[in-house]
Amino acid sequence: MKIMDILSGIPMTIIGGIFLALSLGTSLSDIAMPIDPAWMTIAICGIPLLHLAIWRLMHNKGISRISSALLISIAMIAAIAIGDLFAAGEVAFIMALGAILEEKTTQRARKGLRKLISLVPRTARRIMEGKEEYVPLDEIRIGDTIRILPGERIPVDGTVITGASSIDQSVMTGESLPVDKEIGDDVFSGTMNLYGSIDIMARKVGKDSSLEQLIHLVEEADRKKAPVQRIADRWASWLVPVALMIAVIAYIITSDLIRAVTILVVFCPCALVLATPTAIMAAIGQAAKNGVVIKSGEALENMGKANAMVFDKTGTLTYGKPAVSDISVIDSRYTENDFLAIATAAEGRSGHPLAKALIAYSSSIGIEVMPAESSLVSAGKGVKAAIHGRKVLCGNRRFMEECNIDLSPAESSIRNLCNEGKAIIIVAIDGTVTGLIGFSDGPRAGAEDMLHRLSEMGIRSILLTGDNKMAAEHLARKIGIEDVQADLLPSKKVDAISGLQRDGYIVAMAGDGVNDAPALKAADVGIAMGAIGSDIAIEASDIALMGDDISRIPYLKRLSNATASTIKLSISLSLIINAIAIVLSLLGLLTPTTGALVHNAGSVFVVLIAALLYDRKL
Repeated sequence: MKIMDILSGIPMTIIGGIFLALSLGTSLSDIAMPIDPAWMTIAICGIPLLHLAIWRLMHNKGISRISSALLISIAMIAAIAIGDLFAAGEVAFIMALGAILEEKTTQRARKGLRKLISLVPRTARRIMEGKEEYVPLDEIRIGDTIRILPGERIPVDGTVITGASSIDQSVMTGESLPVDKEIGDDVFSGTMNLYGSIDIMARKVGKDSSLEQLIHLVEEADRKKAPVQRIADRWASWLVPVALMIAVIAYIITSDLIRAVTILVVFCPCALVLATPTAIMAAIGQAAKNGVVIKSGEALENMGKANAMVFDKTGTLTYGKPAVSDISVIDSRYTENDFLAIATAAEGRSGHPLAKALIAYSSSIGIEVMPAESSLVSAGKGVKAAIHGRKVLCGNRRFMEECNIDLSPAESSIRNLCNEGKAIIIVAIDGTVTGLIGFSDGPRAGAEDMLHRLSEMGIRSILLTGDNKMAAEHLARKIGIEDVQADLLPSKKVDAISGLQRDGYIVAMAGDGVNDAPALKAADVGIAMGAIGSDIAIEASDIALMGDDISRIPYLKRLSNATASTIKLSISLSLIINAIAIVLSLLGLLTPTTGALVHNAGSVFVVLIAALLYDRKL
């Protein structure tokens, strides 16, 4: 109901607190007022509380009908019945304040789905009877011919029928390197055509396309993730009957209604309501100081329970950029520097990501690059160049075979690099294979140590990647992961996580790409690389590492455990204070008003204990 949302909002709750303070001030100073200001607090904070208690009684099933809201509503009504309006207003206000704090620590960002949808082009360039025409995407049918120019996103799933190019399909598979495509190869919607114009025949359109299915996976994973029940409500199933029983027994024995109402007031779980959100807010604040954004208390709680840690490869355990890793000069007539200078000159006008990595490497080691006299790029294959009278070829195996280059002298080196999952530029000069340049996406600094620390905590680590199996296994061997699954599309990552959950694991997932969004949502807690990760992955996640420092993951586990300990300490303290207050109430030493103040003191202690977590060293 809209009126309930207004009353339970921050502005009205603040107003309720002001009226409660006025009520206390007038009662302490003996100032007479026509109407006790606490009535306003009861109306503002108590009505939503009573509405919630009744709604849960009517709609919830089983023991969940009994909630903390029911106990506090009973205490509030009892206090009103005996005329102690301050006590009634106080328990309602504390409950409203706790609800606001908890809401602030558990709200989720949901803009990522809209950004994912924005990756789908709204129009497509359709070829009909040799003529180009722009048409809305929903007019594209299976079998239509679509033309995609360099720098454009592919609007539908299809098969290349004309041309060749390199496609950045990290949005779907997370692969660190572009994939060369030629006639007969499949392409996915939402992926980027880097260079080279291609025509594709539409194979899957509308809701059947890969990107639309990715969007559906994110929606489904988000719907399946149920909210964690509030700790006060978990305790309420026994608090309510115990409180009522003690209050009734006290009234039967003493015939004093005030004592019975006081017991109900001091029994209210307000400190329980505050214990979780205040500790979580302090933990979120500490994490923010350490470059970690935690979006919800649920995420922090689940991180403490996690016993399986799933990692994406590219951009998570690695830097996400190809870099020169191997230089193999086969022709002894060339030194390594001469070989690099010629290869860099030939690739200078390519624009391919591997070419850019080669140019950056040569520049970093001071290689003087001679200008190419001519250069011809074959999209998705390689480059032909003339350099100081030499005919230079740089490209992949298919390109070399088309140019009739004998690769037998390099076969062993090519095979070794391929077995390590590395990309290769083969270089031939004047018709003879001269050397190889290998590229890999190296592991992040600290990845091996981070995995070791997780292992010491009893956490199982698993690598799930869309990259090829050889690249995944090579990285796994370097950093010490035994469980590896490669060549996975987004839906298969979700399936793998669901399988772990069925086996009883609480799963945390770390990833950075759009393709990781469904898996991040499906995991019990999703961790995104905030600095280089896509906006969609960040918003689909529960936690973001803003500095991409994966060493923060074990810290998150320690922080979660410390938060849980703080919450348990706060709950224990609040129960001790409540027990003492109940005894004093039975002895007639507390009234509903003084009981409310003692009860309030317990809430203050809970807040102070939580504040200590903010500066704790972990």
